Amino acid sequence: MSELERVLFVDDDPAIRDLIDVALSTVGGLSARGFESGEEAVSAAQAFGPQLLLLDVMMPDMDGPMTMAALKSLEGLEDAPAVFLTAKVHGKEVERLLGLGAVRVLPKPFDPMTLADDLRMIWSETESGRAE
Repeated sequence: MSELERVLFVDDDPAIRDLIDVALSTVGGLSARGFESGEEAVSAAQAFGPQLLLLDVMMPDMDGPMTMAALKSLEGLEDAPAVFLTAKVHGKEVERLLGLGAVRVLPKPFDPMTLADDLRMIWSETESGRAE
């Protein structure tokens, strides 16, 4: 089973993007690339080769589900697990997002000290599921 190394994340809020970057890169030791829009992420994703996608749900133009679909349509990213970050973590919304293909829905606000470890745990769960 491979280790999680590269995470692509998308959030339209610059303060949250900065916090995610610190949480994943500085605290978590991961290679992370952040984008403010789904369009930006889609255009740069293949060159970065992310192993996991971390997406805000509510964004202008391309929302999180649209961004996930576009990223997963790219060659090499079809199997990248997608995790959504949202303030709306009530049951129906979580069910909807999981039904669209996300492997997990994490609440905002998140703990920047544990975000990278949370993603590593999700990664190991999805990888072990694939290996069986």
